[in-house]
Amino acid sequence: MRIAHVAPLYESVPPRLYGGTERIVFYLTEALVELGHDVTLFASGDSETSARLVSGRDQAIRLDQRPKKSEIAAHLAMLADVRERAGEFDVIHFHLSHFQHFPFFEHMAGRTVTTPHGRLDYVDLAPAYKRFPRFPMISISHSQKKGLPEANFIATIHHGIPVDAYAPTYDAPAGEPYLAFLGRLSRDKRPDRAIEIARRSGLKLKLAAKIGDDDRAYFHDEVEALIDGDRIDYLGEITEDKKAAFLGNAAGLLFPIDWPEPFGLAPIEAMACGTPVIAWKEGALPEIIDQGVTGFVVDSVDAAVAAVPSLVQLDRRNVRAVFEKRFSATRMARDYLAAYMRLTGAREAKAS
Repeated sequence: MRIAHVAPLYESVPPRLYGGTERIVFYLTEALVELGHDVTLFASGDSETSARLVSGRDQAIRLDQRPKKSEIAAHLAMLADVRERAGEFDVIHFHLSHFQHFPFFEHMAGRTVTTPHGRLDYVDLAPAYKRFPRFPMISISHSQKKGLPEANFIATIHHGIPVDAYAPTYDAPAGEPYLAFLGRLSRDKRPDRAIEIARRSGLKLKLAAKIGDDDRAYFHDEVEALIDGDRIDYLGEITEDKKAAFLGNAAGLLFPIDWPEPFGLAPIEAMACGTPVIAWKEGALPEIIDQGVTGFVVDSVDAAVAAVPSLVQLDRRNVRAVFEKRFSATRMARDYLAAYMRLTGAREAKAS
């Protein structure tokens, strides 16, 4: 099958640092190539892929230090390239936010599929989709699609990562046990909750996280003074090659979010390392965590603190086994292929 994937231009594919959407695009395109399909990736020129790369911009936007960057202009130029080459593909798979590609491809909506990677309950999204109702959609969790109930969802497909991306740690990690926090130091991710849980449980907390421009005020006002460099240690935004050791040596990952997370990549990265997760009962997390097997889903700081001693009772081999069964990149790619086949089959049946 000839498949085009259109990635956002904010990060390279895969990202150098933080970036969940572009990382999933990388895992998916690599798995599709491995399964024998003809894949073209529209992404920033500093991306690395086994697919055919078409550069939408020479560098990813976030780490580009040049002045006068225009996110809108860069994406519009890339979308024009995709439309000019649309005849080369059986399916064009968009991973862009907020449906910015819809006006370009309204005349060929049935040849496209869109995976939104963010929340779908923003006030302007439903009216926008109502204007373009023919676009097939794939949600990344059942929770996510509740935000846009009238959309044409043809499947729900959970994320996956390569089974060999992270080596699991089954033995008790050496040194003082610690809890891990991975992601963004933002109000939505609630690092302040993670700090309170760690302090009350008596365990050290290591935070490996990005501080985005929009998050700096929150970090300064609510979090910075809580970091002492000893019991609460901020490591900065870690690179991918350091993530396995960071997660694998942790007693558990804390994921104390305070928003309807559409999926949550960090929990399955921890599970790939054999590390259990304590996550809040928000968004997709009840779909991801098998209660009492790969971790615990809680709804309060008290419940999270109470769950910490139980982390060591969970079998890290079982955590890894569940990851391999439910969250591998190959499983994800096969699920997307099944959706593509339904889409192209329906199109051919309509034409005959």
